[in-house]
Amino acid sequence: MKAFLDDCSDMQNGSVPVSFLIAVVIGIVCGFAAFLYYEMLEFFLRFFWETAPEFLSEHLFWPTCLHWVWIPIVCAPLAVLVGVGIKLIGFPGDLAYTIKCVHKDGYIALDHVLPMLVVSQVSIVGGASLGPEAPLVAICASIGGWISTAVFKQRYKNLVRKHTLCGMACALAAFFGVPLGGSLFALEVNSRLGYEYYEHALEAIASGTICLVVFRTLAQLPIEPIYKFTAVKLEASSTQFVLTGALLGLIGAGIASLFAHGHKAIVKRLKKLGWHDDPVKLSIFGGVGIIILGILIPHTLFWGEYEMQTIGSLSPAAKLPHIWPTTGLTGFEITGFGSAVLAGFAKLLAISFSVAGGYRGGFIFPFFAAGASFGRAIWYLFPGMSPVVAILSMAAGINVTITRTTLATTLILAGLAGEINAISAVLAASLSAAFASYYMPFIEAQQGREDIFEAQLHRYTFHNAWGKDDDTIKYEGSQIATDVESQ
Repeated sequence: MKAFLDDCSDMQNGSVPVSFLIAVVIGIVCGFAAFLYYEMLEFFLRFFWETAPEFLSEHLFWPTCLHWVWIPIVCAPLAVLVGVGIKLIGFPGDLAYTIKCVHKDGYIALDHVLPMLVVSQVSIVGGASLGPEAPLVAICASIGGWISTAVFKQRYKNLVRKHTLCGMACALAAFFGVPLGGSLFALEVNSRLGYEYYEHALEAIASGTICLVVFRTLAQLPIEPIYKFTAVKLEASSTQFVLTGALLGLIGAGIASLFAHGHKAIVKRLKKLGWHDDPVKLSIFGGVGIIILGILIPHTLFWGEYEMQTIGSLSPAAKLPHIWPTTGLTGFEITGFGSAVLAGFAKLLAISFSVAGGYRGGFIFPFFAAGASFGRAIWYLFPGMSPVVAILSMAAGINVTITRTTLATTLILAGLAGEINAISAVLAASLSAAFASYYMPFIEAQQGREDIFEAQLHRYTFHNAWGKDDDTIKYEGSQIATDVESQ
């Protein structure tokens, strides 16, 4: 007790009372930030994909067979706005840039918050196969670093980095609704195999849990599983499930490898065309791909958090959320092996168009949704297999191969599905995918997606919007972060 009271009275940087206090403050502030982001996104989604089309279809002569034209009517202008937003407001960064800043500087400049907020909202509402998780990570990471340096006057780079990681954990814990898995994701994503900055784990998890409570309370969202793929949950695990999960993880890693190589080919082609440093050309390119795929296969639109339930449970397309019309042009439904595989590859292609086109958002849930399609395809081949194991294992294999988040992915998938007995199978899938894909040459390039936007980072720098050039920002950052390089 005396030691605790001494620490409280001295308020030394890095002590338990100070660390916990900062973690609480970051959790509360990021909870409010996540709530505002969520409310804004939900408002625009409802307006563009529910209220407006339903109003027009009721009050205008609009044949049902032509309802599909609403998809390009909404997506095309928003695609252009993505590129214009990047060009006018500034480079918003992305998950790879966030990770780069965590390693190099320990914090992410607040200059990224407004560009990321605007561009990611337009991207997601525009039907991109990217979700809110990565934008929230960047925004909350910036908030965490700002609270550390501006409010609590932290100067040690390692302490500032800890609070930046707390912000990242807040975003993922709040968004996924799985506090431990979401918080661990923020630590795992910084390393190719294992944990980076593991000494900050407890504070990050504490911030994530607090943020989860604040965000879910404000948004009036329950903390519960959101998926129910089968009528009956798994009653127990088994050796067969574990072995099956490991095998499916390898298949998922192979599919992710195909995706990554295909994506690199698209990016290479864009560079040859000279489009890679023009945000507007990139966003138009991405928008065309998103629109075509969305018209033909509506399951590919949006980030897949809710679409995954429709895909995994083999529900009719009429239950797809946000999308209007749910039938698209062709009335596509997943009815067998071929249609499930087609939906899976179409989703991966939509992710690639979204990323290559400069859209901003996260690809965790999109990979989960693609994994659900491939999992159902395998179930069609082997109907005796547990569909839950097939879906979650394939989703884990694909996501872990790209994001390198073995433990977090397992916890998130099992938590969202409410399938605690599937953990051993999903963990086996995650581990087999992580080890099998470790030496694949595309992993580093895929995790460092700034190769797509490297020219933009230099050409459309922060001074376009904020009156500061890169050197000024780096100098100001060095004054904050390198007073003492490490503890």
